[in-house]
Amino acid sequence: MFNAIGRIFRTPDLRRKLGFTLGIVALFRLGSFIPAPFVDFGNVQACLAANQTGATGLYDLVNLFSGGALLQLSIFALGIMPYITASIIVQLLRVVIPHFETLYKEGQAGQSRLTQYTRYLTIALGVLQSTTLITVARSGALFPSGAPECSQLITNDAWYAILLMVITMTAGTGLIMWMGELITERGIGNGMSLLIFTSIAATFPGSLWAIGIARGWDVFAIVLAIGLLVVVAVVFVEQSQRRIPVQYAKRMVGRRTYGGNNTYIPIKVNMAGVVPVIFASSLLYLPALIAQFNTPAAGEQPQPWVTWVTNNLTQGSHPLYMLMYFLLIVGFTYFYVAITFNPDEVSENMKKYGGFIPGIRAGRPTAEYLDYVLTRITLPGSFYLGLIALIPLIAFAMVGADQNFPFGGASILIIVGVGLETVKQIDAQLQQRHYEGLLR
Repeated sequence: MFNAIGRIFRTPDLRRKLGFTLGIVALFRLGSFIPAPFVDFGNVQACLAANQTGATGLYDLVNLFSGGALLQLSIFALGIMPYITASIIVQLLRVVIPHFETLYKEGQAGQSRLTQYTRYLTIALGVLQSTTLITVARSGALFPSGAPECSQLITNDAWYAILLMVITMTAGTGLIMWMGELITERGIGNGMSLLIFTSIAATFPGSLWAIGIARGWDVFAIVLAIGLLVVVAVVFVEQSQRRIPVQYAKRMVGRRTYGGNNTYIPIKVNMAGVVPVIFASSLLYLPALIAQFNTPAAGEQPQPWVTWVTNNLTQGSHPLYMLMYFLLIVGFTYFYVAITFNPDEVSENMKKYGGFIPGIRAGRPTAEYLDYVLTRITLPGSFYLGLIALIPLIAFAMVGADQNFPFGGASILIIVGVGLETVKQIDAQLQQRHYEGLLR
């Protein structure tokens, strides 16, 4: 293993790519600590210190994906979240807009066009989200703590100051998007995923240290041991797949014989990845956000629905919140898998090239069989996603961790998924130059 790691640094091209990637990652983390214009950095740090012991409110997921930059109101406060949202929206629009589906099937040219649409949508979402963030910060509702400093985060309320902050945060989102594309082109690949990986990994030490300080180092050791078991289980499930055998009939074209080989269709247990967790978190976030903006002034009685939402849908430790979160993840898993994997299209492509599943007729029976297998294998995958997503909420209720608890939820899924993919890419590049790769 150490010899393989040494070969990485002895290979000039790979060493240069790795150094470039680490340099971009360092700049990305540096921008997470540079405050935006007209932000009172001292008051922000005081509010962060006052909210260290509990959840940070409604913005846990976005703050997690930004590496803590959101609550610091930095120039990279929005992080990579606008790009993630734009990518998901463009992918879903393929089902609604035929032009998008046509572009997707055109190959590299169509994919480039869809990527351009994603960039435009990312900037638009950056403007919207930065405006919302600044509005919430001005109202003093960004932090759940009632400290007076939390209502004085912005030093200038003039229109030009707000406009400059919106432009700065939106430009930060565009810069992050450009950094991710640079890593993909000139680094070790998976630029956007690596930036998300960096943001989440940056919160690991703080979350674990908070558990050790609050609950003692014996609880810290137990949490660490359980966390390692969770990582092993996630790696096992993420690598698990159902392989459906496919055979191709032999065809004679002139004097050459084509086909006749055997292959398989890999159907992963977790085909949806982390997207259902993001969908469910965002949907549960909306009622709490609406209730927050309908909070009455001092001395007035809140509306009954506002009180119900505040009591039941803003605390991750509430049983109703956990139940709705789990059910939404299960539902969104089936929804997203149905969009991304089309059995009719796969069956048509197999029929076109002379492929068939042994024992299943080509055409409609093949599509029905694939749909049957996909439905059956998605059920344990959706339950797995729901249970993994509940780990941070259970940890928050039992050991006092915040809802960004590292060994569960979206964080562990992204860390494991991106880590495995990055290791595979480094291994493939090593095997191009050596007989042995990074892994054996």
